Amino acid sequence: MKPLSLIRRRESFLGVVILVLILAVGLITPEFLSAGSLLGAFNDTSILIILALGQMLVIVTRCIDLSVAANVALTGMVVAMLNASYPFIAVPWLLLLAMTLGAVLGMINGLLVWRLGVPAIVVTLGTMSIYRGAVFLLSHGAWVNAHQMSAGFIEFPRTTIAWLPVMSWIALTVVLVFFLLTRYWRFGRDFFSAGGNPTAAFYTGIDVGRVQFRAFVISGLLAGLCGYLWVSRYAVAYVDVANGFELQVVAACVIGGVSIMGGIGTVVGCVLGALFLGVINNALPVIGVSPFWQMAISGAVIIVAVIANSRAERSKGRVILRTPTLNTARG
Repeated sequence: MKPLSLIRRRESFLGVVILVLILAVGLITPEFLSAGSLLGAFNDTSILIILALGQMLVIVTRCIDLSVAANVALTGMVVAMLNASYPFIAVPWLLLLAMTLGAVLGMINGLLVWRLGVPAIVVTLGTMSIYRGAVFLLSHGAWVNAHQMSAGFIEFPRTTIAWLPVMSWIALTVVLVFFLLTRYWRFGRDFFSAGGNPTAAFYTGIDVGRVQFRAFVISGLLAGLCGYLWVSRYAVAYVDVANGFELQVVAACVIGGVSIMGGIGTVVGCVLGALFLGVINNALPVIGVSPFWQMAISGAVIIVAVIANSRAERSKGRVILRTPTLNTARG
């Protein structure tokens, strides 16, 4: 069976599972089926959706970014401290700063992987610790609380436009951009080509290392955006913001059908994977399920998803040409 057919079947199945899960919880707690509750669940999942889409680009190029949550914490702390000290700085400038800083942090990851050839998992494990340490050094372990933040800083992601908060609209905008990017633009398709068959990509003139670098920069930029969204949404910035959230991000990708071997994945699947986790995180506490069972359920789903993904990976042919040296790939 072709990988594309498996992906479409996965997306359909995942959509049905999400719907069944929502209806099942609604039978126990009817309030969960209200429009406000469902829109709130989507809004709660917005940050996970944005981060998962950035992670998808990294994973399809045969890399992984474990520093995204630390990036969120560092960029969030920077803009929160700036807002506390200089409340007159407009939110759009803080957003731009957060995204720029996030992109720079992603650039560091990308350069180490591209130019030095260090495995992505090693690089991002290291930078994850560095970025977390930088949050502590910057803040001296102190928190930035709601009373230190300006009203505009806190209210921006909560502002409602056509029944949806701005944060939800930002997530929907990112989804649309990624859909167009990966479906219609060569720039987006190159990520899948570089990860699906690096050798073939090399012989068609794609610089695989450069493409991986771009994926890390985009992932970092989105992490910076989420850094602001996180601290403004929860009105607090501290060292352990989003601690461990990188696992949720990777899980959303894997559940959505993104292959950890690279080259396979879709925006729709990635969004559905994030929504699945979002529904679990919002629904299970409503029906009184222990957080430990939530973790167990998520872990079991991830294992099943990896097994399902392996079917698509086995359909990919053997590489018969030499693997190019990424640093010397033609641009």
